[in-house]
Amino acid sequence: MNIIIVKTSAIGDVIHTLPALNALRRKYPEARIDWLVEEAAADLVIGHAALDTVIVSRRKAWVRDLKRGRVLAAFWGFVDFVKKLRAIEYDLLLDFQGLLKSGIFVGLARAKRKVGFGKGMEHAEGSYIFLNEPIPPVNMNHHAVIRELLLLKAIGIESEDIIFDLPVGDQQRKKIRQLLESEGVDLSKPLVAINPMTTWKTKHWSNERFTQVADLLLNMGMMVVFSGGLQDVQGIEEISAAMTGKAVSLAGKTTLKELAALYEQVDVLITTDTGPMHLAAAVGTLVVALFGPTAPWRTGPFGSGHKILRAEIACSPCLKKNCDRDHECMEQITVDQVVQATQSVLAGFAK
Repeated sequence: MNIIIVKTSAIGDVIHTLPALNALRRKYPEARIDWLVEEAAADLVIGHAALDTVIVSRRKAWVRDLKRGRVLAAFWGFVDFVKKLRAIEYDLLLDFQGLLKSGIFVGLARAKRKVGFGKGMEHAEGSYIFLNEPIPPVNMNHHAVIRELLLLKAIGIESEDIIFDLPVGDQQRKKIRQLLESEGVDLSKPLVAINPMTTWKTKHWSNERFTQVADLLLNMGMMVVFSGGLQDVQGIEEISAAMTGKAVSLAGKTTLKELAALYEQVDVLITTDTGPMHLAAAVGTLVVALFGPTAPWRTGPFGSGHKILRAEIACSPCLKKNCDRDHECMEQITVDQVVQATQSVLAGFAK
């Protein structure tokens, strides 16, 4: 049996689909299971024990080539991708993305059954038109992990266990240990990671408050390490420069697998609602998560023991990337709340 999963992005969404992948592998231990993913999140599934092949869409690179006038490069890149996608006829295709961009790929793929949520699913963008086996929509207030498993349940694949099993290996763990040692991190002390940056400005908490939190934690005898991507380096440098104490920054220095290995080492992660939050939860690290415009019951850190901080105001969650109320939902979260939540998590957890 040949199966392909279509979940192209983003980091958190791909992580949410890993339990469904593992459920498929348990149901069909001898099947060929492939995954179609975009380049930015590919590291999360490349090398996964439950997968045979990862087909990478470089959609953003094709768009960049077109904008730079490299039309032939974009064209032949896309043609090569389509050849790989259509090289195998699948018995079952599962569209967990449910967006127009994924729907186009579903339409291009060769599969006897093309399964996904049908008309009426929130944010579906008409992707259901590419399916030949649409599943009745489910309530979006189920957590994203559960929604993916409900799609499987609709076609007779039950799963009692929720397993992520991120493909993190000894190589990534060794690099992280070396990085932490080279930065003078004392692993005998409580280690707190802070992931302060986000792509939505409505999800952002002020740099000044992250500075205060980091200094307070250092003064309590904890070690603090900042995480983030290359795009986050400048913002984290601004936070670090304003501190009175010294924290470590690994922003821009890790792959996604290495970031997962880092989170395995820390006692708690303080973060806004962003992909690394889900990465930490998936490796079993407890999270203090700051929520404003989004709904933690839908996309919060999955599992028990996490601390969710959010203001109970009427307009939250609005699910908007722009705000006309001065980001009140995030502004009402205080430095003291974050520090106390971190202390509470650490008090109940021994490394």
